[in-house]
Amino acid sequence: MMKSRFNEEPFIYALRLAESGTLVTDVCRQLDISEATFYVWKKKYASLGVAELCQLRELQEENSRLQRLVAELTLDKEIFSEVIRKEI
Repeated sequence: MMKSRFNEEPFIYALRLAESGTLVTDVCRQLDISEATFYVWKKKYASLGVAELCQLRELQEENSRLQRLVAELTLDKEIFSEVIRKEI
């Protein structure tokens, strides 16, 4: 998974600038992002503050770690059950 080059503050900063009346094209030029990226951020993060966004990112990282763990354990289980079937 590709990691974003931005942390939480630019998301909120860009959204607040646009809400205050700055043109979206100017905000995008200032942060060196595309307008499509801005609107994706707006769709995902418009109602969140910095604290909630940090917590969301932490939860997403923990979720991905747990998903990898489940995948590894499932693979181990498959291997063990295959070994047991071959022994019988």
